[in-house]
Amino acid sequence: MTRASSPALFGGLLSGTSVDGMDALLLEVGGEREVTTGLPTQWRVLGYVSSPWPGSLRDEILQTLHTRTASLAALTRLHGEMGEAMAGAFQQVLEATGTQPEAVTAVGSHGQTFWHTPPHQGRGYTLQLGCPATLAERLGIPVVSDFRSRDMAAGGEGAPLVPWPDRVFFHRPGVGRALQNLGGMGNVTYLPPHGALDGIQAFDTGPGVALLDAAATQASRGTLSCDLDGALARSGVVYAPLLENLLADPFFHTPPPRSTGRETFGHAFLERLRAAHPALSWEDLLATLTALTAVAAARSYRDFLPQGGVDEVVLTGGGARNPALVDAFVRAMETEGVSHAAPPPVRTGAEALGMDPDAREAAAFALLAWAHWARVPSSLPQVTGARGPRVLGSWTPV
Repeated sequence: MTRASSPALFGGLLSGTSVDGMDALLLEVGGEREVTTGLPTQWRVLGYVSSPWPGSLRDEILQTLHTRTASLAALTRLHGEMGEAMAGAFQQVLEATGTQPEAVTAVGSHGQTFWHTPPHQGRGYTLQLGCPATLAERLGIPVVSDFRSRDMAAGGEGAPLVPWPDRVFFHRPGVGRALQNLGGMGNVTYLPPHGALDGIQAFDTGPGVALLDAAATQASRGTLSCDLDGALARSGVVYAPLLENLLADPFFHTPPPRSTGRETFGHAFLERLRAAHPALSWEDLLATLTALTAVAAARSYRDFLPQGGVDEVVLTGGGARNPALVDAFVRAMETEGVSHAAPPPVRTGAEALGMDPDAREAAAFALLAWAHWARVPSSLPQVTGARGPRVLGSWTPV
């Protein structure tokens, strides 16, 4: 190991695909780095706060994401208003930790994804809102933002971006770990036992809870924002013909690199299902969509991860708190031929991960801000399909 610098503080800030709130985190990154990879070896989460979007703003964000018809004026206003709200969220973590803004080197802000088109016979395009200039102005801290664009300009998917931070935070020598995120979309990071960066695999597995949240909201006529404890799905029955039809979608058979989002598995997808199956109850539809999320993930392990290489699976994201989805995933891992031996154990919670699972992505963007500041490439070409590793993000000074 070599000593690179003294410990420094970095912030992480984002809103996920499910738009359930703004996650703000303060990370201390130490000066020791691995000789072969340049990865930091010392880190500590100093504070984490999750703040809900103001009700009317969240409603407008979701409406814009669902309809895709917002005017340029509306998008521009949202960009600024979301920056104001996100500055307030990060201010909370500063206050909670007693940290002065001038002690923070930079805040890594992913913002909120409004559009993401993976590359197809060319390059892809992506758009995140949450004005970084507003963040820098309100907080008095430099901001690193727009993390996906550089990778996409280099021919990559621009996603997933968390595998590089995952290697720093969650690698366990001698253990093949699959970190399965069940956020708005599903994605997995595979960390090989030997820890080499070029052995990491990661890709989107398909839908996560965004579809389940949208279905639960419609089923409850707006009284629920999610399928609380999986109760609606548990009261329904999986409609097997529909499930197999959905699993025939070309996305599920596309080898990585691959990424997806609401553009594929979002509100329009749900509306098409409702129109095609009007007699299907909401409970049966939620049971079927829960099974789709779980089976798609399990089959992607079978098809694209090393057979016998996964020693344990750790679930994160909002779906890890949905017992119906967790049970469906465990069953799918047992029935989909994931391993020739017994399926790997599936674990949840802070004890399994080593940090609050809800803080994982905010911590990732704090570390990506460190990488930008240190000029360390943090994209993995075998994950995104880019022409090579790149330093990610754009710097907004104070």
